Amino acid sequence: MNDWRLAWRLARRELDLRFRGLRLLLACLFLGVGALAAIGSLTQAIDIELASRGSAILGGDVEFSASQRAATPAERAAMARLGVVSETVRMQAMAVRGTNSVPIELKGVDTAYPLYGALALRGGRSARPLDATTVLVVPALAERLGIAPGARVRLGTAEFTVGGIVTSEPDRLGEGFTLGPVAIVSLAGIARTGLVQPGSLYESKYRVRLPEGASPQTATDRFKAAFATGGWETKTRDRAAPGAERFVDRMGQFLLLVGLSALVIAGIGVGNGVSSYLTARRSSIAALKVLGATSGIIARIYILQVAVVAAMGIAAGPVAGIVTVPLIVWLAGDVLPVAPRFVVQVAPLALAAAYGMLIALAFTAPPLIEAGRIPAAGLLRGLAGERRVPLHRTLPWVIGAGAAIVALALFTAEQPGLSAGFLAAVAGVLAILALFGWGIRRGAALLPRSRRPLLRLAVAGLHRPGARTGALVVALGLGLTLFVLLAGIRTSIDANIERTVPQRAPALFALDVPPDREAEFRRVVEAVATHPVIRTVPAMRGTITGYGTTRVADLKTLPEGAWALRGERGLTYSETLPEGSELTAGRWWPRSYHGAPLVSIDERLAKVLDLKIGDPLSYTLLGVERTATIASFRRISWDTLGFNFVMVFSPNAIEDAPHNLAATIDLAPGQEAKVMRALLPRFQSVSVIEVRGVLGQVRAIVSQMATAITAAASVAILAGIAVLIGAIAAAREVRTYDGVILRTLGATRRQVLAVQALEYAFLSIVLSLLALLLGLGGAWYVVTQLFTFEWLPDYAAVFATLVGGAGLTMAIGLIGAWPILGARPARALREL
Repeated sequence: MNDWRLAWRLARRELDLRFRGLRLLLACLFLGVGALAAIGSLTQAIDIELASRGSAILGGDVEFSASQRAATPAERAAMARLGVVSETVRMQAMAVRGTNSVPIELKGVDTAYPLYGALALRGGRSARPLDATTVLVVPALAERLGIAPGARVRLGTAEFTVGGIVTSEPDRLGEGFTLGPVAIVSLAGIARTGLVQPGSLYESKYRVRLPEGASPQTATDRFKAAFATGGWETKTRDRAAPGAERFVDRMGQFLLLVGLSALVIAGIGVGNGVSSYLTARRSSIAALKVLGATSGIIARIYILQVAVVAAMGIAAGPVAGIVTVPLIVWLAGDVLPVAPRFVVQVAPLALAAAYGMLIALAFTAPPLIEAGRIPAAGLLRGLAGERRVPLHRTLPWVIGAGAAIVALALFTAEQPGLSAGFLAAVAGVLAILALFGWGIRRGAALLPRSRRPLLRLAVAGLHRPGARTGALVVALGLGLTLFVLLAGIRTSIDANIERTVPQRAPALFALDVPPDREAEFRRVVEAVATHPVIRTVPAMRGTITGYGTTRVADLKTLPEGAWALRGERGLTYSETLPEGSELTAGRWWPRSYHGAPLVSIDERLAKVLDLKIGDPLSYTLLGVERTATIASFRRISWDTLGFNFVMVFSPNAIEDAPHNLAATIDLAPGQEAKVMRALLPRFQSVSVIEVRGVLGQVRAIVSQMATAITAAASVAILAGIAVLIGAIAAAREVRTYDGVILRTLGATRRQVLAVQALEYAFLSIVLSLLALLLGLGGAWYVVTQLFTFEWLPDYAAVFATLVGGAGLTMAIGLIGAWPILGARPARALREL
């Protein structure tokens, strides 16, 4: 205890309140911990907000939904026994005013809607139960049609009066993605439109407000057990918006891993900064040793100093994270699924602080132990940094802290496998760079001596005793790799949006085309458009209920990648292999086939579910369960935005069910409006959607995701720059020694600077190829495996980014060398 008191007294006297020498330690920990705290706090705040508003988001405590049919009397009675029921219907439609038309999501509601929350209108009033002639519209629809309350709008075959502008639809998030602005009418109003016909694509939803204390999960389980073959999809208030929650959790997990990687990278800067600080304190350490201080006292003095500064950085990081969350919410605006309230979340802050402490321990332990164990004579002769403490003294601390970091990351991860792979990749990159640094040092020693003095000195600087080549290689390599990684991800995502989708997408989608009027539909389009290409397919909705010997209802969790089991999917039938599909296994059924019902399955889904040719597949259609035999697997071109159905049936399997057609129309640019004007008067029940608007929504979503990735990667780049600054600071004494010796022997400042420029240029050129391989490899994994996009990087932009990054890192290195040029030889030689 007395040793610690003495160490604290000495540490306090030497510690500079301006943290001179330890600012890099402070900055690195603050940056890394702050990023982790902000990401974790925002993700948890959104999750808590989604959970707290679950009933309002869902529109009830439980929800039962089915496509193309309403509940039977028995099903409706079973719902009524659970609690208060509200019925809604949603479908695609067209809102028409004069010559203007807008594709919309039409929503019909009963008098009990909404069970939770309020349907708010402009002017601060709440909507009253709607009559059969009134429609409420959202601001986007009012703006596009140029309408206000009191205006007349046609929906289907009926005219409606606009009763108000909706400012808040309580269950909007729970409804999911829409292909247009929303218009709300009563159930009687939706019946007036004439849009709900046998075969129409619509969805019926029944929300139930349960009695106090009733379990939502128990209610849905009992209902599904009673109507197992009804094709009902259920939700509870606990997961009111599962898609949004899944996206937030996974994106948050990815960004958290990126933040943790940035903190690990910053840890290298922490180690370099502490090493540089202790080197600068060499004379003080030597004096203490000469006066009788033990290695233990020395270690305690600097452990306390580093601990104080590290604690300040770790403490300031969570504070920055707390402050950053409201700023992110304000900047993001409508990008986030909900705007979380400002609440301090202790768990993510504690997790970020724990990571910070472990990183600090892992990277500061080696230089601290090393400083205390070098003899005083060695310190006075300048051997600090040349004599290394045996690994068995430092390795346990590093391995222990590293294992704790990995264990903490895996324990708190939603996807431990992803986290383990991500951390292994980061460790692998660092190991490759460290090995590469060792190779450069050995290779430079074997090179023949150049006759050019400056080049000879630059090469000698890479392998001379005390050279920090390894640290510089790791620092420069990390910076360049991160620049390439970011450029590869961003350009590939942008190319997927700008190149792949627009070139291969149709101009218009049309839904609910009556089969008996298909020829008329084609004639109308061909009469006003130049060489249109029209494709039609039967369109229905159904749910997979079983495959092989497995019942979907019996699965506790769905297999990873089995998204087709999550709710209803599009169903179609065809006599021939659909365009954009390639048969990979099995055989296609012949024309006019009349045997047992068959189905062709997407090969990726078949792989996830371990399906085999000949396995049975059970599904519900219009509330009736059917079974078909798997006849083939197909590879689907998903990026065409055409008709890509996971399941394509033989005609005799489902053609007897009432259904309409869906159509895609390829047009020359600028003909969309003309075709829509021609179709709407003759096909009032058909919904026509401009793909350009859908692509705009897709671009916005993916661009927001790319921006989040860019922001997170930018933190890692800043950490990489901090590592470079730390490596330069750690090598400053050696470089100062070289500089003053050269100047004493007659070298000019320009020549001294040129030597260092040549050294950095050599490292940058050698490392560029490695950074290109590592960065593009990491970008490929993120783009193709995490986000399942096509790999389409802009190599010219990536190379330009690499060159710019190399220039930036060289500039940082030379700026760091500038103070060395100002050192006076006589004074420097006395102090070295």
